Amino acid sequence: MARDISTVGVVGLGTMGAGIAEVLARSGLDVVTVELDEAGVARGRGHLEHSTERALSGGKLDAAGREALLGRVRYGTSLSDLSEVDLVIEAIPESLGLKADVFSELDKITRPEVVFASNTSSLSITEIGVHTARPGKVVGMHFFNPAPVQKLVEIVKTVVTEPEVVTDVVAFAERLGKVPVVIGDRAGFIANALLFGYLNHAVRMYEQRYATREDLDAAMRFGCGYPMGPLALLDLIGLDTAYEILDTMYHQSRNRLHAPAPLLKQMITANLLGRKTGRGFYTYDAPDSPNVVASAAVSTVDSVPPRPVARVGVVGTGTMATGIAEVFAKRGLDVVLRARSLEKAQASVARVKKSLDKAVVRGKLSEEDGAAALARITPVTDFEALADVDLVVEAVAEELSVKQAVFAALDEVVRPGAVLATTTSSLPVIECAAATSRPADVIGLHFFNPAPVMKLVEVVSTIATAPDVVATASAVCTAVGKHAVHCGDRAGFIVNALLFPYLNDAVKMLEAHYAGADDIDTAMKVGCGLPMGPFELLDVVGLDVSLAIQRTLYNEFREEGFAPAPLLEHLVTAGRLGRKTGKGFKDY
Repeated sequence: MARDISTVGVVGLGTMGAGIAEVLARSGLDVVTVELDEAGVARGRGHLEHSTERALSGGKLDAAGREALLGRVRYGTSLSDLSEVDLVIEAIPESLGLKADVFSELDKITRPEVVFASNTSSLSITEIGVHTARPGKVVGMHFFNPAPVQKLVEIVKTVVTEPEVVTDVVAFAERLGKVPVVIGDRAGFIANALLFGYLNHAVRMYEQRYATREDLDAAMRFGCGYPMGPLALLDLIGLDTAYEILDTMYHQSRNRLHAPAPLLKQMITANLLGRKTGRGFYTYDAPDSPNVVASAAVSTVDSVPPRPVARVGVVGTGTMATGIAEVFAKRGLDVVLRARSLEKAQASVARVKKSLDKAVVRGKLSEEDGAAALARITPVTDFEALADVDLVVEAVAEELSVKQAVFAALDEVVRPGAVLATTTSSLPVIECAAATSRPADVIGLHFFNPAPVMKLVEVVSTIATAPDVVATASAVCTAVGKHAVHCGDRAGFIVNALLFPYLNDAVKMLEAHYAGADDIDTAMKVGCGLPMGPFELLDVVGLDVSLAIQRTLYNEFREEGFAPAPLLEHLVTAGRLGRKTGKGFKDY
């Protein structure tokens, strides 16, 4: 029989504690809160009043509802106030010593059947529970910030947690309108374990000056549809909090990818903690403000005039080549589309027409503009037809020998001063440049699929690329309505280098039987606001493609944590490649 929970104790009234108290009171429960002193109580009460005031003005709560909600919450400064509660949720600062003391005290005050839950995001529930005489009734209940809004709750069980306690806490979380996922007790649980490795990696990229903070953040927003870029998210979380979580994870996993980037420690020492202090990776107009103060940094791209571009060549007839031709033609550039046969070239133009027609039907393009765009594309089969273009974009198969042959052919026929670009997503751009006698004119322009829809283009400079070629690539991206981010020529560029190690970590988590694929997907979508969970995304990308990218990253960086998860290799070997074969991590 499920335990009856009508009164809940909340220890700690910081941002999280006050948010949890609000969630409980909203669900009709009586709440008894405890803070260290009257000043803490006043702050916590302020949080609650401010948050419910916002809900009132936003129409999510009426005046009577707000009054009733606030009336269900009692405040105190002594743990003995919790003697009659049915469940206690602890939300004090992330210190094992502090939490152990609180739980040890509560153990003496509350009835023996009362369940204790800790809202810790990184500490071991097992280590907290042993400080009580009831470790079987201690669980983790990790709410996400802001608790009234975020749906995910990670329910953490230890090796000694009683099964009926887990069942009751899951039912309780559902009663609060939350989405619970049940997991074992290890650092970072699901969401933080996957999220913080990725955030740490972004800090390292920034630290190595591989890309600017704006480009790193824009790449993940526009390339992956993430609600925030990694560095802006770290500023929101707080760099000190991030450091603590990473440090705890590293001590458990000994995975070098969890070792906090040295830059984090330097920034914390300088009190650059993010939004809460008004400065972190970005500078804000005041502490706790979300408004970034624009920096006056001048990029080198703007200081060099670009080369003029009016005619563009596109080599290839696949999805990417066709999409890129459409992007250029729609924005008024003449496009010469080169294919190996006239049939292929015409088929490619027909696909562009179909796409343009769809845009006309949806009212996104006028019929005249659609017809004009199509008229700008000339299908050809000879490389010679590209002789007078200002920019050529190669979009053939992702095989180095094939790309090098194309670049050698372009080198012979294309006029001097034209820019030669490759759309590779994983091969070294310098290898394409080396096939020509003009490596200074070669650059990477990595469009994302589908090219007409996705805003991001990664502009990849090699060690040999001329500054005005970078400026030209950037200007062309702006002219065709794309957001260019700049990076150097190394495996994965920005997006894949940040995305795939995170996906690989998710596979390793599944492989270790720590959580199921559905729970991991739910945690990342509901807890981190990502458009897709890692396994959904892997199945869409294709497990074979994902494995190839992961191997490229491992071969370039020789980072143990980047080695492809064996489970990924086994699924590819077994022919389970994702949606395209009907079976991947999930069955379709």
